[in-house]
Amino acid sequence: MTLTPTEIELVRRSWAEILPKARQTAGLFYGRLFEAHPELRPLFGSDMEEQGRKLMAMLNLAVASLERLDPLLATIRESGKRHAGYGVTHEDYDKVAQALLWTLERGLGDAFTPKVEKAWVTVYRTVAAAMKAGAAEMPAA
Repeated sequence: MTLTPTEIELVRRSWAEILPKARQTAGLFYGRLFEAHPELRPLFGSDMEEQGRKLMAMLNLAVASLERLDPLLATIRESGKRHAGYGVTHEDYDKVAQALLWTLERGLGDAFTPKVEKAWVTVYRTVAAAMKAGAAEMPAA
């Protein structure tokens, strides 16, 4: 991942706006994801509160680690293996990206500028690439 110091600052500043609304943001994200892609709903358990907490914690850790994300990528790859075991496909990551960007736009309003969006896309692509790499390490069924 190649984020400039300015992009890191944009992600961190925008995340600081989202974090106090983490629970509501997670609900908005999953609502959008399942509305746009109802076929993904069976991939998730019944405790969406817990799922939302996990999502926000993972994003928080990624944002906190932007200058040194490489050590975190091994953990993210392991998460990708687990997600593959749940039935998540490579195409599903694009669906998640769309829902995440939509959610950030709603949560940030006018502060979701094209530069902020570009920085978040870079972060997401890096995380998703690591998860996909982990999934690729899973033995074929």
